[in-house]
Amino acid sequence: MENWITQFMEQYGYLGVFLMIALENVFPPIPSEVVLTFGGFMTTYTSMTVTGVVIASTAGSVVGAVILYGIGLLLDVERLEKIIDRYGHVLRITKEDIYKADAWFDKYGIWTVLFCRMIPLIRSLISIPAGMSNMKFGLFLIFTTIGTLIWNIILVSVGATLGENWASILSFMDVYSNFAYAIIGMGIIIFLFYFFSKKRKKS
Repeated sequence: MENWITQFMEQYGYLGVFLMIALENVFPPIPSEVVLTFGGFMTTYTSMTVTGVVIASTAGSVVGAVILYGIGLLLDVERLEKIIDRYGHVLRITKEDIYKADAWFDKYGIWTVLFCRMIPLIRSLISIPAGMSNMKFGLFLIFTTIGTLIWNIILVSVGATLGENWASILSFMDVYSNFAYAIIGMGIIIFLFYFFSKKRKKS
């Protein structure tokens, strides 16, 4: 996949960067770190600039994020309520649980979107719960753009700095990704433990 991505980008330049990053947001298995660092490397032997690659990649990211946000809107709380009515007893989830999760995202969602835009894989998927919770589109767009811009500037600049050695950053990104996933996994476990222990006390 990596060779296909780099060949596509070399052929289409800024448009290739835009399309690859937009597709990466909708189809997370495409690694943004490859697209962005290689895009940075391309600035060392083509007429492309770091600023141009950052703009193209940020525009692509925002377009992809908006698509997933729209999918989240289709899976709003009302639709989830119908699912809970039908399968809640199997999933052991109540409507109250959905309301609490929705209220939490209403309160902390903008910061969650901001920071999650800098975590591989999750950076794409976070747009769906943002849409599901009906986060204000303007806020979603602003914080998505800020988080994306930070991520893109860092990786494109690294690719431009490393030049032909751009691929050496990928092993570091694997470590970074695994560390981020481990932290998130621990957070989920702690949350679930707290959540279910609270439910037991109530019952």
